[in-house]
Amino acid sequence: MTDDTLGWMSVPLAIVAGTFRGSAPFLFVSLGECLTEKAGKINLGLEGTLLTGAMTAYAVSYLTKSPWLGVLAAGLAGVGLGLIHAWLSQRPRVSDVAVGIAMIIFGSGIAFFFGKAFIQPKAIPLPVFELGNWSSYPQVQDALKISPLLLIGIVIAPVMQWFFSSTRWGLYVRAVGDSPSAARAMGISVVGVRTGAIVAGSFLAGIGGASLSLYYPGLWSERISSGQGLMAVALVIFARWQPIHCLWAALLFGGAQAIGPSLQAVGISSYRYLFNAAPYIMTLIITIATCSPRRTLSGSPGALGTNE
Repeated sequence: MTDDTLGWMSVPLAIVAGTFRGSAPFLFVSLGECLTEKAGKINLGLEGTLLTGAMTAYAVSYLTKSPWLGVLAAGLAGVGLGLIHAWLSQRPRVSDVAVGIAMIIFGSGIAFFFGKAFIQPKAIPLPVFELGNWSSYPQVQDALKISPLLLIGIVIAPVMQWFFSSTRWGLYVRAVGDSPSAARAMGISVVGVRTGAIVAGSFLAGIGGASLSLYYPGLWSERISSGQGLMAVALVIFARWQPIHCLWAALLFGGAQAIGPSLQAVGISSYRYLFNAAPYIMTLIITIATCSPRRTLSGSPGALGTNE
């Protein structure tokens, strides 16, 4: 069998490759949103954070010739936006949703303004682990090119699960997310814990942006995020606020994102717009499936989205 005779076998291989390539941003943003929502706050502004992280990582990688410095800078850019979001969202009578929309516009504006100079230059991308060199098929080799950021995200998911279930600070986060009044009675600083959760979540979202611009698709453009930051909110609901489930959901969304390009690779171009819209359709289906109050509240932090 030669490379050209793989035929339809190239479709699942391409989906696997797309899953590994496209899952990292979903994973980092959803883990960040999971941490934030566990503390009782919603951060819709992670879409802007994702864009700012992507632009910052690309610019710093280009200027310093170090992609890992770009990743760090993307995380720090997320920290900056997270601090703003934490301060605004904890003002009296301020809606999380309104702040989130404002932060989307603010983060996107920053990325577009400072990123114009970096649309054309070529930044140094992140290195990859090539685990498929044992095979003579380029499709297999391509499918097993793994980003180190994806591996880091895979490690973070169980660590975050353990953090919530087995550590004192994880208990603090869950306490302020479920019952801020009870947390205050325990002597826990609700504002401090929520600020830390929002900032850490934004840091992870910034890293997700770095994965976009320094790995896949590996460039900087104003539409690079394609709404992945907003889809991560639905993904967290789908995952029932469990970091491990966020991992599986991110892989599922990444695979859905790869369906359209994989079918086009074997000559199926009909309904390509429908297949390319698979992640958005999944988001819509999840939103509809979880609109029941009983289902929506299953696993949800008790004070999520309230001004308590």
